[in-house]
Amino acid sequence: MQLNDQEQAVLDGSEGSARAHAMSLLVKYGIALGAEKLVDTNSVCGGVVGSLPGRRDVLPPDKRDNMDAVYSLLNLDSDVTMQIPPVKANTYKLIEAMDPDHFEVQGVAESTQRLVKDNAKFCARIGVQTCNTCAPYLVGNVPIFGEHCAWMESSAVIYINSVIGARSNVEGAHSAAASSLVGKIPYWGYHVPENRLGNYLIEVDCSIETNLDWGLLGYWVGEMVHENVPVLRGIKGIPNTNDLKHFGAAAASSGGVEMYHLAGITPEAPTLDAAFGSRRPTETIHFGLAERRAAYDYFNTGKDLNVDFIVLGCPHSSLEQIRQVAALLEGKKLSPNTALWMFTPNALKTVATKMGYTEIFEQAGAFIMSDSCAALSKVAPAGAKVAATNSCKQAHYLPATLGLETWLGTTEQCVQAAITGRWEEGLN
Repeated sequence: MQLNDQEQAVLDGSEGSARAHAMSLLVKYGIALGAEKLVDTNSVCGGVVGSLPGRRDVLPPDKRDNMDAVYSLLNLDSDVTMQIPPVKANTYKLIEAMDPDHFEVQGVAESTQRLVKDNAKFCARIGVQTCNTCAPYLVGNVPIFGEHCAWMESSAVIYINSVIGARSNVEGAHSAAASSLVGKIPYWGYHVPENRLGNYLIEVDCSIETNLDWGLLGYWVGEMVHENVPVLRGIKGIPNTNDLKHFGAAAASSGGVEMYHLAGITPEAPTLDAAFGSRRPTETIHFGLAERRAAYDYFNTGKDLNVDFIVLGCPHSSLEQIRQVAALLEGKKLSPNTALWMFTPNALKTVATKMGYTEIFEQAGAFIMSDSCAALSKVAPAGAKVAATNSCKQAHYLPATLGLETWLGTTEQCVQAAITGRWEEGLN
């Protein structure tokens, strides 16, 4: 790997041990991946993992409350405790372990509450923005076309790569943390233009209209192409950001897709030929009503129609989605046996409250929650056994992370189930 003079100086310790270690980590990472250089980045999204239960147990007891020691080991893979300096790159923090206002409703242990507060103080000290969301592009971290980024969170990476045309691979906790400290990332994978070209053609032969349709299409595409770059042709009309958020999250969950093109829609695919460039499709695959039904049936194999937990907001909900659910809930009450939690970034929850949406939720017996997520924060109502969600990603993870029998449907079906306590499945 070729380093410029400034990068070499940081590696040699000109800016302290933590930045030197971060640069060393990125150099080793890049060499392992075949990168020949580093590139600048000022857009990082990562996790400060010290608040997750059990993670600090790998440290000696006398270091578990020392956030420099916690971060050095868990985020920078160093047994040596370093004084962590302020981040160089604009860095947003991903989902936290709890909602700051509703942790008691979520059943979060006091020990975890303390860890989360420690994390927040540490983030403030080093300049990590505590937006605590899996969708940073909803609350200000919006890279521009062609910008090199270092983002964790698969649903966010596929969004900025495909919808915006920014450049990122799905980073891990170590590489994202190192990038935040030195403002660099190895030049490999989706940072390289030729790697962003499509290699599978998906012919869409049916109408794709609802968020559920987009999620089912994404989940099926991910299963078909695995970690390749699909190009979709046949989409009628222009999808909105919520549609593409659900599509990308589903494709990243089932197959590890980090980049896709919609011919004539996404910025690097003004035409089908532009999406493939010098490549030719490895395979052409058709998605029609039969494939849509198969994707739907894959999720809806449950037995119990008595639903006690409705989960919305995976990835985190936009204000438009909150408004939709508020309209469905207004003047109604949830079943006494059913909880409805909708997750969103804390900045958007503040706006939702000003708009009166939070009050509508609360009058119905529902909650708008921030900072967290049912599947990844592992929070659910006490005794919950059967969940319903409008998110293929959430339906993919809930059975494994929380052991919940899970139904998948539209937003309207989920809200209706919250009101009646019963699931009425059906694919229109």
